[in-house]
Amino acid sequence: MLSQPEILTVIKDAVYVVLMGSMPMLGAALIIGVLVSIFQATTQINEQTLAFVPKIIGILFAFLVFGGWIISKVTDFTNEIYGAINTMLK
Repeated sequence: MLSQPEILTVIKDAVYVVLMGSMPMLGAALIIGVLVSIFQATTQINEQTLAFVPKIIGILFAFLVFGGWIISKVTDFTNEIYGAINTMLK
């Protein structure tokens, strides 16, 4: 049976993998959002939908660039969990 520290370690590792996997897309959206906001403030364009298309393109580009790295991180975590099942159930 799993003890509480082992369960918390697995949960901590899972949250870490999710955060690391989502960080490139969130970072791209943040940077593009700030740049579009600065552009809107300097030109006094108050169009709400102006930020969506560049953010979507940036997120897709970040996913294309970092997709292999994200898949390898998730695969490594999954293999680690599957490998530890026998030791966790004893």
